Amino acid sequence: QVQLVESGGGLVQAGGSLRLSCAASGSIFSINAMGWYRQAPGKQRELVAAITSGGSTNYADSVKGRFTISRDNAKNTVYLQMNSLKPEDTAVYYCNAESYPLQYWGQGTQVTVSS
Repeated sequence: QVQLVESGGGLVQAGGSLRLSCAASGSIFSINAMGWYRQAPGKQRELVAAITSGGSTNYADSVKGRFTISRDNAKNTVYLQMNSLKPEDTAVYYCNAESYPLQYWGQGTQVTVSS
C-alpha cells in the first residue's frame, strides 16, 4: 500500500505561481512512477505531468514550458511547480503513484486561477 498526501493548492491570479507537493509513504520502494493529474468541472481527469523512478519526465502539451515536475527521493516527495498560471488551469489536482499493476491516488487539492 502507498499513501499520498498533497498540499500547496489555493487561489492565485492569472500569471502567478503555485507549487504542489505530494508526500508518499508506505510501500514506496514499489513505485515505478509518480505524476499529477487534474480534473476540471465537467471534464475528464487528465495527465498533467509524470516522472519515473529514473527521472524521466512527461508533460501535457498544455503545460509544457510552464510547469515542472520534480522529486526529492530523500523526502519521498514529488513537486509540481506551476508558473504563468492561466484560468484554464483551474481544477482539482491529484497526485498519482504507479506500482504496476496498481495505481494510488491522493485526496486532491484545489487550484483556482482567477482572471
